[in-house]
Amino acid sequence: MVPPSRSPGEERGSRTVVSATRHRFLVKNEDAGLRLDQVLAARVPEFSRRKARALIDLGGVFVDGARVKVAGRVLKVGQEVVANVGSAFERATKETGKAARTKDEAHLPEFRIVYTDTDVCVVDKPAGLLTAPTPESDRGNLARMLAEHLGGAVFVVHRLDLGTSGLLVFARNQETNRALAEVFRAHNVERVYWAVLLGSPAWEEKTVTADVGGKSAETTFKVLEMVGTKATLAMCTLKTGRTHQIRLHAAAVGFPVMGDKEHGTASALDPPRMALHATVLGFVHPRTRQALRFESAWPDELGRWAEGLRSDKALGERP
Repeated sequence: MVPPSRSPGEERGSRTVVSATRHRFLVKNEDAGLRLDQVLAARVPEFSRRKARALIDLGGVFVDGARVKVAGRVLKVGQEVVANVGSAFERATKETGKAARTKDEAHLPEFRIVYTDTDVCVVDKPAGLLTAPTPESDRGNLARMLAEHLGGAVFVVHRLDLGTSGLLVFARNQETNRALAEVFRAHNVERVYWAVLLGSPAWEEKTVTADVGGKSAETTFKVLEMVGTKATLAMCTLKTGRTHQIRLHAAAVGFPVMGDKEHGTASALDPPRMALHATVLGFVHPRTRQALRFESAWPDELGRWAEGLRSDKALGERP
């Protein structure tokens, strides 16, 4: 059966992401001694100093591999500058600093803290919210928002894709971060997802072991229910946790995750966002050694969509 929805609340949608354009250059003799914003305005096409300062404030500029957020940083000959211009910059206003950050993050969906102590924090992430900073920006992501909410540093242990919702654990100190990183490397984590796949598999359970990114990967798919006539609710259990693993393995066996625009197939039945949700997360607490296990309900917007597929026979018969 379709997993139960959350209690009624604000619908959480996804958002369009514009691929970042990467501008890379070395500081020349004529640039030496100039401010970072001056050099960016001169070296990045169609850039003014105002735009340069906005990008710096967003966190999209790196000097010699380190993110730099000071427009007045004086550059030296031979330094490497990388400017990443994408969707975050497109959303930026003329303001910089706190005002711009408030406007940029105000539209983001809310996250829910499931559990926290002095070592770990488990969060239910909505679709449409980045897990961590990107080269394009260090704003508008769950890690940053969580750190501000908790009033202290958090460390990213693992990630969920922008369009995926569900459970994540963050470390709250360096020691816990190292311990949890080892737990995840050893795959001593219970990670279960629900996904709605396009099509009707002949099998009830299937384990896929195709490599992802040149590394071994294993996902077990178990059919839970046919949703309508052309979609299938599946439980996906990860043995490993590679980038896009479930999405790639589902597509590899011919039943892609519905709503996956990158690895899937467009359909008239597509959901309002990618139909993938991290529903179970379990691990041993690195300090107390207590076994922790958390569950997250199927999101409302996917529940309503799935009910529509099940009940609307005409919709279920469309190609």
